[in-house]
Amino acid sequence: MKLEMGSSRVSQLMLFSAIAFAVLAAVHGLGGDNSTDSYWLLRIKSELVDPLRVLDSWSPGAHMCSWNGITCSHDQTHVSGLNLSCSGLSGSISPELWHLASLETLDLSSNFLAGSVPSELGMLQDLRILLLYSNFISGKIPEDIYSLKKLQVLRIGDNQFSGEITPSIGNLTELTVLGLASCQFNGSIPVEIGNLKHLVSLDLQKNNLSGLIPEELRGCKELQNFAASDNRLEGEIPTSMGSLKLLQVLNLANNSLSGSIPVQLSHLSNLKYLNLLGNRLSGQIPLELNRLVQLEKLDLSMNTLSGPVSLFSSQLKNLETLVLSNNDLTGSIPSNFCLQNSNLQQLFLHQNNLTGKFPLELLNCPSLQQLDVSNNNFEGGLPYGIDKLKNLTDLKLNTNSFSGKLPPAIGNMSNLVNFYLFDNVITGKLPPEIGKLKRLSIIYLYDNQLSGGIPIELTNCTSITEIDLFGNHFTGSIPPTIGKLKNLIVLQLRQNDLSGPIPPSLGYCRKLQILALADNKLSGTLPPTFRFLSELYKVTLYNNSFEGPLPSSLFLLKNLQIINFSHNRFRGSIYPLLGSNSLTALDLTNNSFSGPVPSRLAMSRNLSRLRLAHNHLIGNIPNEFVELIELRFLDLSFNNLTGDVSPQLSNCRKLEHLLLSNNKLTGIMPSWLGRLEELGELDFSSNNFHGEIPAQLGNCLRLLKLSLHSNNLSSKIPQEIGNLTSLNVLNLQRNNLSGFIPSKIQECKKLYELRLSENFLTGSIPPELGRLTELQVMLDLSKNSLSGEIPSSLGNLVKLETLNLSFNYLQGEVPFSLAKLTSLHMLNLSNNDLQGQLPSTFSGFPLSSFVGNNKLCGPPLLSCLGSRGREKKSLSNAAVVGIVVAIVCTSTVICLTMLYIMVRMWRNWRRVMISSLDGGGTEQTREEDEWAYGEEKRKNGEYWKVNSMAMNLH
Repeated sequence: MKLEMGSSRVSQLMLFSAIAFAVLAAVHGLGGDNSTDSYWLLRIKSELVDPLRVLDSWSPGAHMCSWNGITCSHDQTHVSGLNLSCSGLSGSISPELWHLASLETLDLSSNFLAGSVPSELGMLQDLRILLLYSNFISGKIPEDIYSLKKLQVLRIGDNQFSGEITPSIGNLTELTVLGLASCQFNGSIPVEIGNLKHLVSLDLQKNNLSGLIPEELRGCKELQNFAASDNRLEGEIPTSMGSLKLLQVLNLANNSLSGSIPVQLSHLSNLKYLNLLGNRLSGQIPLELNRLVQLEKLDLSMNTLSGPVSLFSSQLKNLETLVLSNNDLTGSIPSNFCLQNSNLQQLFLHQNNLTGKFPLELLNCPSLQQLDVSNNNFEGGLPYGIDKLKNLTDLKLNTNSFSGKLPPAIGNMSNLVNFYLFDNVITGKLPPEIGKLKRLSIIYLYDNQLSGGIPIELTNCTSITEIDLFGNHFTGSIPPTIGKLKNLIVLQLRQNDLSGPIPPSLGYCRKLQILALADNKLSGTLPPTFRFLSELYKVTLYNNSFEGPLPSSLFLLKNLQIINFSHNRFRGSIYPLLGSNSLTALDLTNNSFSGPVPSRLAMSRNLSRLRLAHNHLIGNIPNEFVELIELRFLDLSFNNLTGDVSPQLSNCRKLEHLLLSNNKLTGIMPSWLGRLEELGELDFSSNNFHGEIPAQLGNCLRLLKLSLHSNNLSSKIPQEIGNLTSLNVLNLQRNNLSGFIPSKIQECKKLYELRLSENFLTGSIPPELGRLTELQVMLDLSKNSLSGEIPSSLGNLVKLETLNLSFNYLQGEVPFSLAKLTSLHMLNLSNNDLQGQLPSTFSGFPLSSFVGNNKLCGPPLLSCLGSRGREKKSLSNAAVVGIVVAIVCTSTVICLTMLYIMVRMWRNWRRVMISSLDGGGTEQTREEDEWAYGEEKRKNGEYWKVNSMAMNLH
């Protein structure tokens, strides 16, 4: 039905075109030929943009068979071929092409055509070759294309096609070449592709194809080239692939294929190229692959293959490239791996688990040009006969455990270009024979144990571009003839024991881009010849003993991007380093630079790291820093800067570290700091800031360290501090802060250091502090006016190493829960009003930790038992005194009472006796008189005398 509709449409279109052509011929006439094809070609030309004017020859005055890109039939009446490849054409593919009914070849490849493929192309039933690759064509492949029964070559790759490859592809049974690479096709490879019996080349690489490789592919018996790399194919490689006897190229790299490598691939006797890299293949490499005697290139890298290396160039005599890197291969390289007649040129075995000494078997591969056995577990010394590999251009032995000295024979490898031996245990001196390597371009010997001087012969390697000797023990000076290396781009000598000045000849290495001399013992001033290093963009001289002012000629280095001169003895102005407007990092920490911070720094708009700490800089922070919108690290601490912090810094929204401590800055703490949402470290300590801590700091949610100590800040600690849930360090000590410690600080659960000492904080210690279980370095609340008891919850801070609560008004007992603080190595509870027994675990702390608490006891103080004994003894003495007083008083009363009774009895007895002797009248009067006198004497204070006389009379 579809074909009938198509025929009807064709008839209608042909009728229309015939009428149009007749009208055009009658009105204008056609010079040169009488074919309708020329008319439609001119129509097609009118729809294209032709900047290179390749279609200028297409004009009515010339015969179409003479037009550029046109091939005509034998009778020159019809167009049989249209080839406009690489013509710079843009626009879209014209649907008018269907009028060229005799067209057999259509080549529009390598242009700038866009849009979709018109379905009308399906009417070109004589079409055999369709080439549309390398354009910007999009959309799906029209189903009409699959009706081109005579089509033999279809190459439409390197476009923006999408959608699935439909089963209709199986209708193109005459296809010999199918190229659909580098598009956006998805779905699976249709099984109908197995119907293409004449297919010689199938290129599906660099798409989004998924699913399995169809078993039906075995039907393509004439297939010679199958490439499906860089897709998302999965499952195992079909064993039926082994039946494609004519296959020469098999590329399945960078998919998700799994399982083992099928032994059946060894049946592909014509195979020259096999690439299975970047999959999930496992198991051992089949020994049977050694039968592929035509194989020239084999890449099995980036899988999880295991077992030994079982491929031998002695059998694979045509093998030129063998790549087995990034697997889990073990064992050593077999002794029969290589023979003298080997053709092996490239051997890559890096990133495995191969062991043993340097494989002497490789010395039997004189054709080797590139050898990479890096990132394995090889050990032992390098063979003295290594120069047998006379054709070697690349030798990569890095990241193993090779030891011993570097053999002088290395100097005989005259073709050597790249030499990587870093990250081993090579010792001894660098042999002077290295200077014979005239073609040497890169030498990486870093992270070894080489010693001695850098041989001056190295400067004879005039082709050298990169030298990296980082992390060795080289001594002596930098060779004075270093300037002979005119092609030098990278000189990395960091972390050695080099001494002396920088040789002036270094300035003649005019191509130098990276100079790294840090972490040595170099000294002296920078040579004036530095001004010739116009290509230099990175220079690191930190941790040396360079001195003196910077040469003003350094201002000529306009390409500098990264400068690190920190930890030296430079002095004077930093201005000579600012000739470049391309700085991204400048670190001059710990020198003696003086003068103001140059506003010219703001001209490097991409500056991200500026570190000028520990110098003698003066003046204000430049307002021009408002332009540094890429700034992430600003460290101006330990200088003599004055004035307010410029509010223009609020424009530096990417700031992560803002360090201004130990200056003489003044003013209130800026509230605009809350806009710096990327801020991770803020240090304004040891300045003269005053006023409140701005609540807006609570907006800096990424803040890890907040240090505002040693200022004149006042008022309360804002509750918004609790918003800083990522905070590790909070230091607010030595200010004038007052009020309570905010309970919301408990939200800062990642705090490992909290210092609030030497303020005027009041109230009790919030028990919520016990929830800060990550506190480790310090909790310091000393020298405040805190009161109440020590919260028992502080016992939860089991990681805490330092606790200082001294010089407060804390009361009550020390909670025994603090005994759980087994990590404490410094404790100070002195000068409070604490009482009671200390936890036994505190016995190891000095007495000074507890002085000023008179009622505390227990080790290291006096024992609480002795304290109670003293208290009991004191009470017993008082009791004794009381008892003695009581006894004395009681005895006195008793004695007086008895005396009174006795006197009465004696008087009564005497009266009776007198009465019986004298009649008793006179005596009674005298008795009454005595009592009267006695009463009178009591009134005059002579009571005790009267009684004594009475007693004496008795």
